[in-house]
Amino acid sequence: MTVPAFRFGVSLTTTPPGDAWRATCRSAEDMGYDTILVADHLGMPAPFPALVAAAEATERPRLGTFVLNAGFWNPALLAREVATTDALTGGRLELGLGTGYVADEHTAAGLPFGSPGERVDHVVRTVEELDRLLGSAEHAPAAVQRPRVPLLVGGNGDRMLDLAARRADIVGFSGLRPERGSTSGGLIALTAAQLDDRVAAYRRLAAGAGREQEFNLLIQRVTVTGDRRATAREIAQRLPYLTEDQALELPVFPAGTVRQIAEQLRAQRERYGFSYLTVLEPSMKAFAPVIEELRGGG
Repeated sequence: MTVPAFRFGVSLTTTPPGDAWRATCRSAEDMGYDTILVADHLGMPAPFPALVAAAEATERPRLGTFVLNAGFWNPALLAREVATTDALTGGRLELGLGTGYVADEHTAAGLPFGSPGERVDHVVRTVEELDRLLGSAEHAPAAVQRPRVPLLVGGNGDRMLDLAARRADIVGFSGLRPERGSTSGGLIALTAAQLDDRVAAYRRLAAGAGREQEFNLLIQRVTVTGDRRATAREIAQRLPYLTEDQALELPVFPAGTVRQIAEQLRAQRERYGFSYLTVLEPSMKAFAPVIEELRGGG
């Protein structure tokens, strides 16, 4: 089996003035990031205008939603946003979709949150409608990319993994799960073994599909340090359900020297298949030398 090449994304989460936003996007391009991504939370940049501005400031990176909260969107209106943004960015858009997990945001927006099953149902309907609408030669405006804009589906549950296996080009693993009972978006880190289980579940669902898909991992924090064990102790103190050894092995909190982090990410590519790695904006600079190390060593 051919080892997939690495690809790197950064999810920008702050809303500076326009000139500063464009400068951040140019910095991401200069650092070697392949995709500039925007989340879909209240209090963060509105995804589609932010991506159009990112396209104006850069030449090479692709641009993506990471990920849209499907519950915020009517499929027909979303199809218009997707097609317009793909056209205005010159066919550089990648569409990421998820169920959404912050009940308080839905309350603030005056939108129903729904049960987990209802939220998955809405994502499924949204994907079906987007394929129908954007696949039609009569849809206006028209997207640039054919047969459609590349789709990332993010989630850990079996139904979302099944949807990703059947319809997505990229499957997104967060390495986290929502904290039971939290309305504010509390998250629990999956251990390395639990992530093994989720990837194995996906592979079972995707068996026989005959399609090559990219595996994405959202990295929560990158810590460049000469003392990995100290970082593990700090993580275990904040996440007391983990031992230090489990914290050290967490895929979403790589720590160590630049070379050690690169070795960890290569090992995770071998173990899980993660070749498309996304970091959050606070780790953008720290991760840049790791990108260089990974590109130099494959």
